[in-house]
Amino acid sequence: METQNQKPNSKKRKQIFPYGNYKSYYGYRIGQGVDEDPRLQVLRKEWFEGKECLDIGCNNGIITIHIARKFCCRSILGIDIDSDRVEDAYWNLRKTVRLKSTGSKPVKASKLQYKDHADDSGNSVTLSNVEKKEISKEDSSPEQIDLFNIVSFKRENFVQSRHPPGKNYDTVLCLSVTKWIHLNWGDDGLITLFAEIWKLLRPGGIFVLEPQPWKSYESNRNVSEATAANYRNIMIRPGQFQEILLDKIGFRTVEDITSDLTDSKTGFNRPILVFRK
Repeated sequence: METQNQKPNSKKRKQIFPYGNYKSYYGYRIGQGVDEDPRLQVLRKEWFEGKECLDIGCNNGIITIHIARKFCCRSILGIDIDSDRVEDAYWNLRKTVRLKSTGSKPVKASKLQYKDHADDSGNSVTLSNVEKKEISKEDSSPEQIDLFNIVSFKRENFVQSRHPPGKNYDTVLCLSVTKWIHLNWGDDGLITLFAEIWKLLRPGGIFVLEPQPWKSYESNRNVSEATAANYRNIMIRPGQFQEILLDKIGFRTVEDITSDLTDSKTGFNRPILVFRK
């Protein structure tokens, strides 16, 4: 006979992030006493100032927003496969604007009303024009309105999306994303990523790549059946990315800017490579 007062299983199930879509990813990156993502220290203003930029795998949008403010982009679009992270990114954008409001006290910003405008493929989620207008009414200084016009976010599976012809960028960032694309879509998905980035870049455009090392793949290989299967079949290693991008994809030059990187936590001191089309 079962007892009526059985205790429920209070142990929480560990949350799985098969695409690296951790909620507090940027908190893992920054060491104590460091206010700014250390990668911003090695990025150069000329790659972004007055440029149209794309950040693939933007997560909660923190570095996307900081690049827009620090380097004065003409525009920057952050895309992420997880609609929750896109929601977080818009919330962080609103919070950033409010905190930088001149002469006003910090306001506890509530989360934006977020609507999922995905098409059948689930690849398009943006802040609506109505929502942008409502924000602009509340925050009407020139700096604030400009930031909302400059920064945008969208849910998109970059590898499986169709990118419309005629849309090009001056600079594309792909920071600590390649492992997750590689594990979920294999070597073919990785090559698709690189080829699509090359096509989207204008002549002379910049591609900033921060690949995870092969040893980090092992700890995440079993997050899903797809990643486990792909891990066993992957032939391309991160050490080969540079050769592939130069010799097969068609980038002209590469520069390693890793040596100037400081204040990253242990395990996040990854190479940062800058390719030019």
